[in-house]
Amino acid sequence: MHATETLAEADRLMTLCNSCRYCEGLCAVFPAMEMRRAFPDGDLNYLANLCHGCGACYFDCQFAPPHEFNVNVPRVLAEARADSYAAYTWPRALAPMFARNGLAISLVAALCVAAFILAFAGWQDRDVLFGSNTGPGAFFRIMPHKLMVAIFGAAFIYALVAMTMEMLTFWREIGEPMQTLTRSGPLLNAAHDTLRLRYLEGGKMGCYNEDERPTDRRRLYHHLTFYGFLLCFASTCVATLYHYLGREAPYAWYELPVILGTLGGLGLLIGPAGLLAAKLRRDPDMLDKPRLGMDVAFIFMLFLVSLTGLALLVFRAGPAMGILLAVHLGFVFAFFITMPYGKFVHGLYRFAALIRYARERRALHEPEVAAVTAPAAATGQGGSRP
Repeated sequence: MHATETLAEADRLMTLCNSCRYCEGLCAVFPAMEMRRAFPDGDLNYLANLCHGCGACYFDCQFAPPHEFNVNVPRVLAEARADSYAAYTWPRALAPMFARNGLAISLVAALCVAAFILAFAGWQDRDVLFGSNTGPGAFFRIMPHKLMVAIFGAAFIYALVAMTMEMLTFWREIGEPMQTLTRSGPLLNAAHDTLRLRYLEGGKMGCYNEDERPTDRRRLYHHLTFYGFLLCFASTCVATLYHYLGREAPYAWYELPVILGTLGGLGLLIGPAGLLAAKLRRDPDMLDKPRLGMDVAFIFMLFLVSLTGLALLVFRAGPAMGILLAVHLGFVFAFFITMPYGKFVHGLYRFAALIRYARERRALHEPEVAAVTAPAAATGQGGSRP
């Protein structure tokens, strides 16, 4: 018995696919599937998060709809993947929080925080809020640095704790031993595959999105989004270092925090816009329609964080700076608190799944590695057969 109907359907499809094996060269899911004779829930959630949704197996499959076997691996694994986000939510009471109206909740949270900052700044000094503030420390005349660190630091730490707990739950549920994380080989292999987005290649042909013509556009948009996010995070880290070394924001356009933030911001404009367009054009047969709103919310929030940040950079010397800073910080705060409860976690679970897959591949050729998984196999978790 499976926990959900979706997992029961995923079991049926994996059993069929394990008999056919026509798609074994397309991505990591099918070789991982072939290492198993049975599919408990933990393994199905592992395979679902290992899937990158390239769509190649849907268009290659001779049993895809309208065939009576109704084999639609991308859609069913997308549904199982989304269910896994709720199943591993921490704390569990918040699991249904963003099941519906994810974008509306995110926007309301962002605007409420922006309104709080504007009210606080206006109460402190209305002239500062609507005046032109330039020079070192201009941002902190709107909102003191200590207050900013307290609010946004707490939100960020909460998101990190929640996502760490979720990752540990996922790792335990798929039956993978903690010893795997001490092995450099699987970690490096998984990092390499993640940074290249190797399994968005669709068997080296490209992603299948709206029709049978594969392209690399979706992979490109993912790269722009991923590396744009990393550049923005690097910009924030460098700016924090500058601040505690005695150099207060805002910084000149040629300084490292601004260069990193501008490049990252452009990536987070182009990438999410491209992903949203691709999502709206995707073949509806491959979509997880009930959770489409949360996907759109994540993409749109990334876009708005970047858009407001770049607008703040351009207009920071004028009277609009106070309002733009409040709005930008509102979107940043909303993004932080929704990170553990939306599509952001898919990157974490997928990386964990790639680590397991790398370990399983190595175990096929290294008998001594298989012994590491013996304790987990003895408990019946995961059901893997490396």
